[in-house]
Amino acid sequence: MARPTKSMRQIKEILRLKFQHKLSIREIARSCAVPTSTVGDYLKRAELAGLTWPLPEEWTEDQLWERLMGVPDPSPEVPQALPDWAHLHEELRRQSVTLRLLWQEYRQNHPDGYGYSRFCELYVRWAGTLDPVLRQVHPPGEKMFVDWAGQTIPIFNSADGTVAPAFLFVAVLGASNKTYAEAFLNQKLASWIAAHAHAYAFFGGVSKVTVPDNPKTAVIKACRYEPLLHASYQEMAQHYGTVIIPARPRRPKDKAKAEAGVLIAERQILALLLDPFLQTLPILFRWSSIAPCRRGDSRQSSAGCSLRWLSKRV
Repeated sequence: MARPTKSMRQIKEILRLKFQHKLSIREIARSCAVPTSTVGDYLKRAELAGLTWPLPEEWTEDQLWERLMGVPDPSPEVPQALPDWAHLHEELRRQSVTLRLLWQEYRQNHPDGYGYSRFCELYVRWAGTLDPVLRQVHPPGEKMFVDWAGQTIPIFNSADGTVAPAFLFVAVLGASNKTYAEAFLNQKLASWIAAHAHAYAFFGGVSKVTVPDNPKTAVIKACRYEPLLHASYQEMAQHYGTVIIPARPRRPKDKAKAEAGVLIAERQILALLLDPFLQTLPILFRWSSIAPCRRGDSRQSSAGCSLRWLSKRV
């Protein structure tokens, strides 16, 4: 919206105080009760139009206004170049690409462009228009989310010196975020089903719905509407009275609870085990299986486990 113009009497008073009395912009603004930016703007226009004081007596107010306001704005605001947000959004999908790196490339091409904080603010605002996220509400006992952690744990065999990976199974309740984790030597079907049985026993009940990812041990054919489950996995669900609803392929938000549980397990459990090699798998079982089962101890992690209590148990 255009700012309102001042009366011709005020403009003449600004010019008189400046050229006749040599007052500063702040003093003129205080005397005329106008902002300092307005005083500076009219004085710049008067300077570009060649106006001084006193003004010619034969000039009418319309002539003075045309002379003063006919001069283009001495300092027009040049709009800053906007980045190609769609291109940046695609670049962020690449590994190790961050907004800071993309902003640095943007400033190399546009040295007078936006600063980093404004750049991030505009990107977040633009990205918020793409795919609005619906908050999921999980009633108690309704869903249990399960997944394998992507990070493995090295198991050292002191007999022959070989190192084998161990895999961490993570189960999270949707309502309470209570987490169960257990290590296995492989991700085969027997380990997958045993992990579910141990998780149900640990939680003291079975959720109405079990939400896995789409591993080959659980889902033979991934589909958004009619996924084909492994027969043994389906029989396990019938035995425990639960329903298997796999997450949609390439939709991690469908199992956000499991993703968060895996992240917590990797930070609070696996990070403590990766430095020294574990001599035997039972030690790893004890570390991983007891990790989520205590709350209220000192130095409590977000997975619900006290690291001090955990180290004492091991």
